[in-house]
Amino acid sequence: MNVHNHTSLTAKTLIVLESGGKPPARLSGHEELAEIGEQIQFDAEIIDSFDVAGCLPRHFDLLVVCAAIEFADRRWKRSRAWARSFILHVPVIDLERWQKPAVQHALRRALYFLTGDTWQFNFFRAKNRSPIGARQIPLDFDKTKKVAIAYSDGLDSRAVTGLSGGEEEALCIRVAGTRQRRQKNDSPFERIPFDTRNYRKNESSFRSRSFKFAAITAMAAQLYQVSRVVVPESGQGALGPAILPLHNVYADYRNHPAFFRRMEQFLQALLDWEVKFQQPRLWHTKGQTLRDFLHLPGKNYLHLTQTHSCWQTRRIVNDGYRKQCGLCAACLLRRQSMYAAGIDEEPGVYVISDLREALLGQALMPVAEKADRDIMIEYGSVGARHLQHLADLAIRPDELLRTHASQIATATGETLDGTTRKLRAMLSAHADEWRAYRSELGSNSFLNDWMDGGRNG
Repeated sequence: MNVHNHTSLTAKTLIVLESGGKPPARLSGHEELAEIGEQIQFDAEIIDSFDVAGCLPRHFDLLVVCAAIEFADRRWKRSRAWARSFILHVPVIDLERWQKPAVQHALRRALYFLTGDTWQFNFFRAKNRSPIGARQIPLDFDKTKKVAIAYSDGLDSRAVTGLSGGEEEALCIRVAGTRQRRQKNDSPFERIPFDTRNYRKNESSFRSRSFKFAAITAMAAQLYQVSRVVVPESGQGALGPAILPLHNVYADYRNHPAFFRRMEQFLQALLDWEVKFQQPRLWHTKGQTLRDFLHLPGKNYLHLTQTHSCWQTRRIVNDGYRKQCGLCAACLLRRQSMYAAGIDEEPGVYVISDLREALLGQALMPVAEKADRDIMIEYGSVGARHLQHLADLAIRPDELLRTHASQIATATGETLDGTTRKLRAMLSAHADEWRAYRSELGSNSFLNDWMDGGRNG
């Protein structure tokens, strides 16, 4: 793992305060405060309702730690050297547990691998020893669930939940700061109340997002005595960002099996609970996952079209109605995969609707501001190149794939040769799907012009 040297970094310090807590008399330019109930927010009524056996102090502490990590990750912008160094002061109820060397080591190890940053934690005893409340109202879930799944409104979540037994067997957990309505054809899900707000978010990479989802889904799984957590991401999304990192950017391990092995070690040390993260679609493309979902009894394309894949949250995709940009890497992979599965989407789903357009300026007409158009071009050209480079790997010699295959094999417990074959098969399937989608767009498409060396149309 190639990580930059951290010794010369000036540490950024976050001090988490309990609700109404008194801040230090003086703060330096490298210190920030986050108060529970202000910048860190939970919905106590929902937390109260987890289980008759009760949400233990370690569970509430884990929510606070996740929030502190998210705050720090998003508050301080990265330099060109990528890596940052953090010191987090966090109040916890179960102090003895968080101070265990095994917990501290596993926590730092998982975060270092995931984010490329160094993390130091100073845990101190919370004064409020009963933050969860006294109410104990069980959720309306039966005890027949076999797996837990971090359930977003994306394609993989919807499809893999169905492939994992559907609502009868899958405990769907959505981590969200606001109450969310269940959409048509959506599986029932339980929202875990979680939000950080009221501070300036200067960093967009947000690598710790996967830590939050994995930790909170595993916490819910323990409360329901479910030991398996399904990671829904298909092969391109799980492995592609780590195999093909951007220039001068630390490899993205957010859905990589090597990260989940580290999370298992941390969660077992903290929760005394042996949880296993499983990736049933690791060796499948998103298109193959969608096709397999459509073969399930009673499922059709309407169960998939009301999902959301776009990364962007800017005004051009939220102008009165939440749309998808249509041109970022996530949107392009969605469009490729929908085409591979034989699904036609309505034209109004995407801001940039017509990728067959020869003139880039014509395709970008729905985007009024030049600055927004420039950002869309950057997103689109980078996303398209990523999908093309991933396809190009399918014909590379085995020895060039073995570095990545070795890391995956170590994490999954499979042989190097077997992992190399599976990796090549997934990449070949992606290459076929990407080639077919490009052909469908036609030779005059501005997107194909990009792939042939053009950029600005």
